[in-house]
Amino acid sequence: MALLITFFLLAIGFSFLCSILEAVLLSITPYYVGIQQHEGSSIGEDLAHFKSDIDRPLAAILTLNTIANTLGAVGVGSQAAVVFGATRIQLFGVNFLSWEAVIAGAMTLCILTVSEIIPKTIGANYWEQLAPLAVRIIKILLWVLAPFVWLAQFITAKLKIEKGKPILTRNDFLKMTNLGQETGALEVSEGRIIRNLLRFTKIQVEDVMTPRMVVVTASAQMRLQDFIQQRNNLNFSRIPIYREDDSTIIGYVHKDELLKHLLNKHDDVLLGDISKDMLSVSSELAITQLLDLFLHKREHMALVHDAENHVVGIVTMEDIIETVLGLEPMTEASENDEWRELARQYWQGRQPPESLDQTDS
Repeated sequence: MALLITFFLLAIGFSFLCSILEAVLLSITPYYVGIQQHEGSSIGEDLAHFKSDIDRPLAAILTLNTIANTLGAVGVGSQAAVVFGATRIQLFGVNFLSWEAVIAGAMTLCILTVSEIIPKTIGANYWEQLAPLAVRIIKILLWVLAPFVWLAQFITAKLKIEKGKPILTRNDFLKMTNLGQETGALEVSEGRIIRNLLRFTKIQVEDVMTPRMVVVTASAQMRLQDFIQQRNNLNFSRIPIYREDDSTIIGYVHKDELLKHLLNKHDDVLLGDISKDMLSVSSELAITQLLDLFLHKREHMALVHDAENHVVGIVTMEDIIETVLGLEPMTEASENDEWRELARQYWQGRQPPESLDQTDS
């Protein structure tokens, strides 16, 4: 009986330990690893090695768990046969079950609860407190079970997904985002931003640009004082400048530049003389590429042309931010949102509303 109890407790105990180690290892976050390395903790480098090649510690843990469960089951079964023999439990005078079957069922139940559910729950909830001890135990297991770990890695290396093939798809991330929002792990605004970022590559400049017909422009031959008189309450920081008409835009002037010349009493300067060159992009350009272009060129606005090289509108950094956030931010042009939408409908070939005739070009 003593050997039966010993085999039983050893099997459950080692399985309990392996389940806690596995839960702790998988619960440790990259942030925690980074903090431990930054603070010079004794477990920082070990954790970094474990997380970078997580197959090794997992192989050691699962090897010990398998050995414990297998030897435990064999030992308990053999000792049960020795202690109880072929005797059976009688119920109402009828032989009901053998003692071996009862002990096997009890062991299965204990493995499920005591060595799986309970330790993994403890490891997942208290991983930060258990991490230092877990690291030390795993290091010992890696040394003791080195041949088994090597064999496990050799086998899994042959079965791994081919290099470069993604394990998770964009659709998987979308589902995880929706689940995180439903469970409260993500705020509604956070979920919206993540979804917009995942769809980012499918959006083109023409989807977010401001159509040409509602772009506020000014002639390159206009003097600064005349422009200020006409646009006294200007709500834009950058104004496109055209040479002949608003389809031949040659650049833009910045509101700060206008104010600087006004302060220096240069109000008779022509807008064309203080204009800056403007980027020109295709309406079919992905806004991910546009964002890279803006950041590289340190620009905030670009002219948009179609396949025939006709000017069809302008696009700004604010348009990209609006797309990411999934809402219209409060920018200097926010009061013109309605005109934007009406013009976009017209540009897409719909019947223009009568009120559109009143807009500035």
